[in-house]
Amino acid sequence: TRLAINAAAEAFPAWAAMEPAKKRILFLKAADILEKRKDEIIPMLAEETGAALPFGIFQSLISPEFFREAASQVHRVTGKIIPAEIPDCFSMVLRQPVGVVGGISPWNAPPVLSLRAICFPIAYGNTTVLKPSSQSPVTGGVLIAQIFEEAGFPKGVLNVVTNGPGRSGEVGDELVTDKRVRRITFTGSTDVGRELAEKCGKHLKKITLELGGNDPVIILNDADIDYAVNAATYGRFMHQGQVCMNSKRIIVEKPIAAEFIDKFVKKVSSLKVGNPKNADTIIGPLINSRQLDRLKVQVEKAVSEGAKVLCGGKHEGNCYYPTVLSDVTEEMQIFREETFGPVAPVITAEDWEDAVRIANNSSYGLSAGVITTDLNKGLRIAERLETGVVHVNDSSLGDETHAPLGGMKDSGWGKNGMEAVEEFTEIRWVTLQMKNRH
Repeated sequence: TRLAINAAAEAFPAWAAMEPAKKRILFLKAADILEKRKDEIIPMLAEETGAALPFGIFQSLISPEFFREAASQVHRVTGKIIPAEIPDCFSMVLRQPVGVVGGISPWNAPPVLSLRAICFPIAYGNTTVLKPSSQSPVTGGVLIAQIFEEAGFPKGVLNVVTNGPGRSGEVGDELVTDKRVRRITFTGSTDVGRELAEKCGKHLKKITLELGGNDPVIILNDADIDYAVNAATYGRFMHQGQVCMNSKRIIVEKPIAAEFIDKFVKKVSSLKVGNPKNADTIIGPLINSRQLDRLKVQVEKAVSEGAKVLCGGKHEGNCYYPTVLSDVTEEMQIFREETFGPVAPVITAEDWEDAVRIANNSSYGLSAGVITTDLNKGLRIAERLETGVVHVNDSSLGDETHAPLGGMKDSGWGKNGMEAVEEFTEIRWVTLQMKNRH
């Protein structure tokens, strides 16, 4: 890790000084290289992370777009002129890169989340040290290093540090304590994010956090029920429910709850479970047996508290069958906890105001969805939801490279996309006295 930081620190002055147009050419070249390798990446994701074909295709298509979005942002490091109270004074606000940025990325969407961690800081003139998850060192790290090298980025602009099981903390601690690393960006669990934030606070180091979510999707009684079923199925079960923005609480208004649940269970029961390399598989394996054991305990606890299993509730190997739980209440543990797997708790609300209250009854605040044909009401609900992202007439699962994705409450702080420049640059006030002051 220290060698990687050394290389990043050494490369920083020249990279920061390089003309933006030259940086843009490198990013666009990297995008083209990655796009040509997209068919190679899909089986790699299946092998390393269990991603079924739909999610593998999604990652292979969106990953090059992070390079292209970064290319569009190389001119975003701008300043402005502000009024001065002193005569004959020229007062400026300058924005400049911070130096070395440490990026820590998770296993659930490795190329997407690793590129999101490093592309924007690099576009602004920073250099980076990337630590991918020990579960996905190839698609989250080595592959990306190859792309940067082939595209012609100068040595030291990106440095990848991989580690074995149980040693992530060593790498993280080195990034936190080394004074040359001026920013850290982390995507992962709230527990680990909280620990990193505490350590960074001790060193007065800024950190951007995109953490867990217990993301609600609210289905109003005026919704197109068939569309709502499809949206909830997609939002909950994409990548076996192992995405931070998955729709983890399905909140349905009482008048349509019975019809929705009936159609939802039929849809969910039809999802093919098995080998992610098979083209018709929708639900592949969970990332490891620990994740499976945790999910089993969560479902068993919910049943003991009164929830009913309407489908699923079983597993073969690390493949947990898509599961729908009814009769879930706010007092249950599964309502409060994030379920990182293919389990959909359904909660019934009395009306839309009750649905909003239920949705906000969470320590998390990452993303939410509202399914309704009344778009005005949907927008009013979006204003009241305590989440960093709201998708009206869609599930909670949605991301675009330029969008300012980020959470509230225990889901973290800081934004990405078009607002990432605020996270990975320094603002400085500079004055120029044109004549000597009295």
